[in-house]
Amino acid sequence: MATLMVRNLDDDVVRALRIRAAEHGRSAEAEHREILRQALTGSRQQSPRAGAAERLAEFRRRTAGRGSASTAELLQESRAGRAGGLFGGPAA
Repeated sequence: MATLMVRNLDDDVVRALRIRAAEHGRSAEAEHREILRQALTGSRQQSPRAGAAERLAEFRRRTAGRGSASTAELLQESRAGRAGGLFGGPAA
């Protein structure tokens, strides 16, 4: 493997690289390698956040139209049950 040295980077660029590395859970050096790989190969690895968003969107597509209760309906049902328990009446 070859070694690459980059000199005279602005402090803001170095800070941004370190922040980006931390966000991706990599060392600064590993982040630099990944940036170069993406720039030169045109390939892009999906970030964990983007992957999670994609899986959530797919789940929503699969479960669309199943007729599940809305949050408001579930809260109303829960409150009615608690009120019935407190006042001795039937749960609604």
